[in-house]
Amino acid sequence: MWSLLAKVARYLPAEAAHRVAVAALHYNLGPPPTQRDSKVDLGVRLAGLEFANPLGLAAGFDKNATCFNGAMDLGFAHVEVGTITPKPQPGNPKPRVFRLPEENAVINRLGFNSQGMEVVVENLCATARKRAGILGVNVGANKTSNDPIDDYRRAVAMLAPYADYITLNISSPNTPGLRSLQTNRHLADLLMAALAGCREAGFEPACRSTELRRKPIFLKIAPELHHDDLATIVESCIEAGVSGIIATNTTISRPIGLNGVHAGESGGLSGLPLFAASTAILAEVASLNQNRLGLIGVGGVSAGWQAYAKILVGADLVQLYTGLALEGPYLPKRILDELAVMLDTDGATRLDQIKGQIVDSTAAIKHAVGLYQGLSK
Repeated sequence: MWSLLAKVARYLPAEAAHRVAVAALHYNLGPPPTQRDSKVDLGVRLAGLEFANPLGLAAGFDKNATCFNGAMDLGFAHVEVGTITPKPQPGNPKPRVFRLPEENAVINRLGFNSQGMEVVVENLCATARKRAGILGVNVGANKTSNDPIDDYRRAVAMLAPYADYITLNISSPNTPGLRSLQTNRHLADLLMAALAGCREAGFEPACRSTELRRKPIFLKIAPELHHDDLATIVESCIEAGVSGIIATNTTISRPIGLNGVHAGESGGLSGLPLFAASTAILAEVASLNQNRLGLIGVGGVSAGWQAYAKILVGADLVQLYTGLALEGPYLPKRILDELAVMLDTDGATRLDQIKGQIVDSTAAIKHAVGLYQGLSK
């Protein structure tokens, strides 16, 4: 069934193909889950949560929490739903998603199309008992909000009881003014508002509380940030009691030589062209962080070596989205199998033995590519 749907989806516009994939996973039409047989332990403990493996589905795929159980069956140990806004909003005009198959990339300017937090709560309540993995809920501000910072408080307050962790998305390039919340001028107020929402829901930040009712909060950042910005973000997160940073969102930059009929479209670029830049930002955050915050690496992951490189520079977990959209439902299992073999080849049995061992992103990528090439011989 999935193979047939995949063939049909290739001939559909990108956003329509995405709807087909979401519907297929909602109705559990994906390939049956398979068990890995390996002596390597891919488990991760982060912010008091136990992840069966480091691989997660990034926000943007399951925007309204309708198919995360099906996604977990593909092999993802965690799924991050959203971005969810307090009020429903349609997002930007269509067309707003564009494939760049020659580049293994996608450009989107969706603009937080969301059914709103009340509908999402209904969806989460309806499927909560079936959940097998860790669920993250990614929240953002409405485009027309008079008080974007308070939108985060409201969304966190309503959605925190249904999530294993909350992500504050202040890095999408498709909502005007959103990325300004990453600056020193607004960041402290944003984090205070989000933590206030967490407390309204009866929780405390995971890294600050010894009580049972803890809720990890993560901050998702952009790939265009400079060193001083990153340093401010890291220290602000630590001071506020945030559990970790997700690096990175899509990029508004366009690498030289980007080809394809849609290469000039505006919006956030994701996929392979983002990999090196997002990994470099991740490495810089890891250097500034010094293991004081959890780190999730995102951007351009569609193979085991790419996930391995992000862990080498300091990621606890790795997420993907565009890779799944372009390569299909067998990708998570393939990445996990490759990770296990590369870990074994490096003489390790656990991910924490290689995490952060190569601080330079270029060197980490070179090492991961070398391992991967050795597997294919």
